[in-house]
Amino acid sequence: MDIFAASRPQDGRTSNEDAFVIGRGNFYYAAICDGAGAAGQVSKRVLKLFQGLVREASLEDIESFSTWSNWTHLLDSSLLGGPQSTFLAAAIIQDRILGVCAGDSRLYHLPLVGEAHILTEEASKFRLGSGRVDPSPIHHRIQSGDTLLLMSDGAWTPLNLRKLSQAKLRAASRHFSEFPGILLDEAGKSGRADDMTVVAIRVP
Repeated sequence: MDIFAASRPQDGRTSNEDAFVIGRGNFYYAAICDGAGAAGQVSKRVLKLFQGLVREASLEDIESFSTWSNWTHLLDSSLLGGPQSTFLAAAIIQDRILGVCAGDSRLYHLPLVGEAHILTEEASKFRLGSGRVDPSPIHHRIQSGDTLLLMSDGAWTPLNLRKLSQAKLRAASRHFSEFPGILLDEAGKSGRADDMTVVAIRVP
């Protein structure tokens, strides 16, 4: 499994309220968070807690949405009264991608053959820390050669499905590790109005 990421701060800032994590082991997983307002290290805090939960989980746990939902509610409670954050996390289990989304980060599926589409378009807009989080499930079949993109709103807002597909074609002759940076270059052509993060996954 090829998994690479890139993240860039908003123009004029050195701090980045986005954060991501990539895990490789018995299964592959990735997650991104986008902290709201003066969030400081809240995104990194969420991902550290999430990694601890994943390490303790069995494969059977990972395959159950109730596990992902419980995790999301636990993370929501851990941020109550402080800065909020989006949460998008997914794991690759054989021919499926499974996970959860809370907030406006997005997961895109760019199949080897066919049209690109959004897997989290109907995700709840409530962020972690709101006390109202309503996690949206991710469960989708994938095939060899497919590409999956986890993107914060700073990255996906300037890009539509057509631009994502075109960027994938342009990057086809380059190493896959360059793809997240290529997407951020495209998204930031007119300036970076927000922090932006992309995690790109290619199914072997």
